[in-house]
Amino acid sequence: MTVKSTAARPAALTLPEFDALTGGHAHNACELLGLHPLDDQWVIRIHDPHAVSMSLLAHGAEPALLRTDARGVFEWRGAQPPVHPYRIRRTYPSTEIVGHDAYAFPPQITEHDLYLFNEGRLHQAYQMLGSQPGNVDGVDGIRFALWAPNAGRVSVVGDFNHWDGRIHPMRAHGSSGVWELFIPDIIAGVHYKYEIHNRQSGQLLLKSDPYAQFSELRPGTASRVAPASTHDWQDADWLAARASRDWLHAPMNVYEVHAGSWRRHADGRFYTYRELAEHLVPYVLEMGYTHIELMPVNEHPLDESWGYQATGYFAPTSRFGSPDDLRHFIDACHQAKLGVLLDWVPAHFPQDGFALARFDGTALYEHEDPRLGLHQDWGTHIFNYGRNEVKSFLLSSAHYWLAEFHFDGLRVDAVASMLYLDYSRKHGEWLPNQFGGRENIEAIDFLRALNIMVHDAFPGALTLAEESTSWPMVSRPVYLGGLGFSMKWNMGWMNDSLTYIRHDPVHRKHHHEKLTFGQLYAYTENFMLPFSHDEVVHGKGSLIGKMPGDAWQQFANLRLLFTYQMTTPGKKLNFMGNEFAQGREWNAGAELDWGLLQSHWHHDIQTLVRDLNRLYRDHPALHQLDFSMDGFAWIDCHDAEQSTLSYQRRAADGSHLLVLLNFTPVPRTAYRIGVPQAGAYSEIFNSDSTYYGGSNTGNGAGLFADATPWMGYPASVTLTVPPLAGIILAPAGH
Repeated sequence: MTVKSTAARPAALTLPEFDALTGGHAHNACELLGLHPLDDQWVIRIHDPHAVSMSLLAHGAEPALLRTDARGVFEWRGAQPPVHPYRIRRTYPSTEIVGHDAYAFPPQITEHDLYLFNEGRLHQAYQMLGSQPGNVDGVDGIRFALWAPNAGRVSVVGDFNHWDGRIHPMRAHGSSGVWELFIPDIIAGVHYKYEIHNRQSGQLLLKSDPYAQFSELRPGTASRVAPASTHDWQDADWLAARASRDWLHAPMNVYEVHAGSWRRHADGRFYTYRELAEHLVPYVLEMGYTHIELMPVNEHPLDESWGYQATGYFAPTSRFGSPDDLRHFIDACHQAKLGVLLDWVPAHFPQDGFALARFDGTALYEHEDPRLGLHQDWGTHIFNYGRNEVKSFLLSSAHYWLAEFHFDGLRVDAVASMLYLDYSRKHGEWLPNQFGGRENIEAIDFLRALNIMVHDAFPGALTLAEESTSWPMVSRPVYLGGLGFSMKWNMGWMNDSLTYIRHDPVHRKHHHEKLTFGQLYAYTENFMLPFSHDEVVHGKGSLIGKMPGDAWQQFANLRLLFTYQMTTPGKKLNFMGNEFAQGREWNAGAELDWGLLQSHWHHDIQTLVRDLNRLYRDHPALHQLDFSMDGFAWIDCHDAEQSTLSYQRRAADGSHLLVLLNFTPVPRTAYRIGVPQAGAYSEIFNSDSTYYGGSNTGNGAGLFADATPWMGYPASVTLTVPPLAGIILAPAGH
């Protein structure tokens, strides 16, 4: 096969072209290098300032390339072009390399993909951009591509070319802003970056790849070419079941995990993804959770950011292993029938110079104006959601984690900061939208596009919004005018509950509305009730540390709080360590205090959480109608004087459970409540049981409701409500 020239030029290089090529600022370097017709001859031109000599391996001969410029330009000329793909022998002072010429290969990216990318509609841009191992014309190598529209020249630099930007300048795809180069004979695993020369300022930048799917271990910041996955997925049954799962009516109880501090080795080393599969999965399964939520595991330079200041939107952090190691972990979860959610951060990104910030010397991914582009709380940049290519970048990131790693959903961080242009800003520090309002219209459009894409492309996958304001219809479909999320974290319920429980029981009667107000809006959204990592850091202390009273009362209050959470309508989330009453505030630099489980106080709390999780999972009345007012009814919400609540939870078939909560240390004896039907009831759960470290006050073998009307119910029962405790009653035979 005879190759055609990759770009036709009618004449030899001019002196300015020589200067631009060797000086590293030629915008059209690909038109100058490689094989070209020249008058009635053919020329191969290579620039390598480190080479001593070169020769062409072709036609059974090995003619030398002549050095035509002292700065490392070599040329071969012949009457006929060499057979494609030709090889070059390069001799260096201490070594010799034989390989193919990167500039002998045509571009691979299609005009259609470029069009979709520039339109903001390319959801799999990670297959077009970044570093892609492949084979072109029978030659293995890596195709590199990135978006840098304001660059005058972009080069791939790495441990395969002395990190010298003069050797592998890339090809520009017209006005698309996309650059591409296939480099033959290099393999996955190599380290690389992009050297970007800004065409206006002349600034030279060294950047990691925004689309890299692997990175070197911190503190290094180079991207790495990820090898093609060899993981053999075994979760087909899980994915098929997920697609048909009625998640609205199914139990969902999430264990939020920071992979770097759940457990560590004795010498402080992280558990790898595979070690987490071995140890975390059986623990979560035993505890009765339905899902694991991983705090961000995308690449990030600073451990202290917990992953929320991401520099790799397509790269699983190398702290815990390779991309296939993460696939192994998720596959193990699915085979154990556990879902896995990813904490994902499209709201902002850090200012690190090696990453996205001012990527091509301009505000490319962010806004130029700090009133739009700088997040004042976190010292980070805000994405420019109105820019189509940024939209393609973020949508592709979401698609990537769900498609390539089989995550079951995304918990989207800091949604409130995306929705409002004046978020955490004073007057004069923000710019209104085109209608004069405070709503970030471009961000709203992006979030809707995100949710449409996820629910369309990944049946059964969920999106959960951390949204702390009263923005309407966050978890309602886009076609109804909503944002399209599956669920929303109920931050109001969380704040009210923790504010209430902090009060000394003697004062709680004055704050009773903190427990009851949530039912006024509980069904306006699909709510999840979270006690997340945010509640146990930055001086907030642990959950057990928020509880008032002596040690016994603290643990009783925490048992009561968990009972309240698990019986209140809404899906559930708890941060690791909550389940055994971690005593200190969470420290991401060390593992949880597992030694506390040697104490019966902490062991008993863990037992309570396990039993509550299983009750919630196994009883439809506690989860089936979480998002419907038909699943809940007050029995008595007015007993503020005794700080007591009672309500029923109901399933779709009319079956029910009764819940009574006593937020004082005083047992409530001969306490009468109305019930839906007369007959025998049994106490199926009591947080004051001795099994959980309580005083074992309760109702013995059974209770009988007589036909005495009470509180608007046709029957009633008299019972004992234990101190600082909750009980759950079921009709006999339930």
